[in-house]
Amino acid sequence: MTSGFFRDNILKGLAARVLFFLSLALLPIGLIAIVQTREITAQNRLNGELSLLAVTEQASSAERYVLQEAFGAADALGPIVSLHSNDNKGCSAFMRAYKQARAVYQVVGFIPLDGVMRCSSADGTFDFSASPLFADLMENPRKRAEPGMNGPVPDRRVSVISSPVFVDGRFLGYIALSIDHSAIAAIKEPDLVLQPQAFVTVNDEGAILTHDGDLTVASAEMPAQHELLHFSGKTGRVFHAVNHNGVPRVYAVQPIVQRGAYALSVWPVDSPFLTPGIVSRVSSFLPVIMWVASLIVAFWALNNLALRHIRKLGRQMRRFALNRNLPRVALSSSVPIELRDMEAAFIRMGESILRDEAQLEDSLRDKNILLKEVHHRVKNNLQLISSIMNMQIRQADSDEAGHVLRRLQDRILSLATVHKNLYQSENAVRADTKQLLGEAVGQLLKVGLSAGSNVKVTQDYETIILEADDAAPLTLLVSEVITNALKHVGADNDEGGELSVSLVRDGPEQAVLTVSNTISKVPQVDGTGLGTKLIHAFARQLNGNVEIDQTVDRYTIAIRFHIPQVARAVNDY
Repeated sequence: MTSGFFRDNILKGLAARVLFFLSLALLPIGLIAIVQTREITAQNRLNGELSLLAVTEQASSAERYVLQEAFGAADALGPIVSLHSNDNKGCSAFMRAYKQARAVYQVVGFIPLDGVMRCSSADGTFDFSASPLFADLMENPRKRAEPGMNGPVPDRRVSVISSPVFVDGRFLGYIALSIDHSAIAAIKEPDLVLQPQAFVTVNDEGAILTHDGDLTVASAEMPAQHELLHFSGKTGRVFHAVNHNGVPRVYAVQPIVQRGAYALSVWPVDSPFLTPGIVSRVSSFLPVIMWVASLIVAFWALNNLALRHIRKLGRQMRRFALNRNLPRVALSSSVPIELRDMEAAFIRMGESILRDEAQLEDSLRDKNILLKEVHHRVKNNLQLISSIMNMQIRQADSDEAGHVLRRLQDRILSLATVHKNLYQSENAVRADTKQLLGEAVGQLLKVGLSAGSNVKVTQDYETIILEADDAAPLTLLVSEVITNALKHVGADNDEGGELSVSLVRDGPEQAVLTVSNTISKVPQVDGTGLGTKLIHAFARQLNGNVEIDQTVDRYTIAIRFHIPQVARAVNDY
């Protein structure tokens, strides 16, 4: 029941339909807002990543300066070393002079194809031929940065820069520069807005070249499953991964030397650079907020401009339908003119209906008065005829003629009874069978039963309202049946005879008139049969049928007839 009420009164209401179509109208704007919100979110994320890259580049300023200079120096020293390819002393002297000029380097030297470094800023000869790194460099000549090399070089925190030397397309070996980390630390760097979890420089394979703070912490903060793709490229990039401790991190990579060295900063996932601000968070809900606000404003406007006044007008119409009361106070001037015009039209229609109903009531009252007057005059005329017949009966030549006249008089009085009940009723076109038959039967019993008669009479009538066209044949039918019963009821013993009359309903569309009487044992004179014919004739007028049940000492006649639709409706009402 609740769901049906919600469906019929809420979903099918004007407000629900307007809000539905308004939602459809706002749908394109909402989609545009969603797309713009996503673009704003993506732009904010990009701005955050660019901020991380900017901080990473700022943090790597010292390393960038040293490493870029080292790779540049290696490229510049290659042609010079080729001039001293056969003079190791002169080559070593040049290397020492260069190292002294640039204190950032711990060792500067040249490694030929045999892996034995004879030309260097350090004293002595160093053999790298057995080193796996040297074998890899020989197999694939390229620029390379490494965190250190095993060998006779002093054990200090260094990074080794290797650059191949080519002369006329011929590969001669590598220039190697060992960078002292303390020299990098001595370079003053600008203060950072935010400090990362860790900051390192790595080569293209992800090996740490330099680091800030403790090496163990820096190693633990490195991505657990880094890909070389993250450390390759001409521009910086930001990616998400987990460190060796399984903690999610954000990593920002900036190239220092293409395919040589990269700066890597490690950040928590809730870094202020990556956390959207209040504006970004609100913008995510902006389409929904806009949709809800639009529906609220639309419903408020619709309710204040139309629905509230429509409901008031509906109440006025229902009040008029129930008790014919027109509104005393019209809608105010602030109400839309369309609704005021509707109310004015309703008032004009109501006034017209009231005038028409008043005219109809007057016409109906006049008709009823006239109809009652007609029934009254017919009743008076019938009673006048009955009085004349009384005079004629007294002057009748024979008992038989008097008997015939009395039977005619009974029928006339029955019709007079019908007209009397009609003009006494409210509408003068319908009669109450309970009152009608009670009066008609009482009149017949008064005439047909002699004083002191020992006949027991039982009457039972239900209230059934019939039209005048059905009331007349029913009354005449009762008159014939009762007259016939009184003729045969008899009273041969002290107990006397019995006579019962009843009119009851037999279902919603049927009624049954039943007359039952005892039969006198005194032989009766046969009649003309006119009464029986009239009984069947009146039954046919009522669309009924006659059922007779006769035993030795009792006679019962039942007439079952149809109750017209108008009569049933009046009785049900």
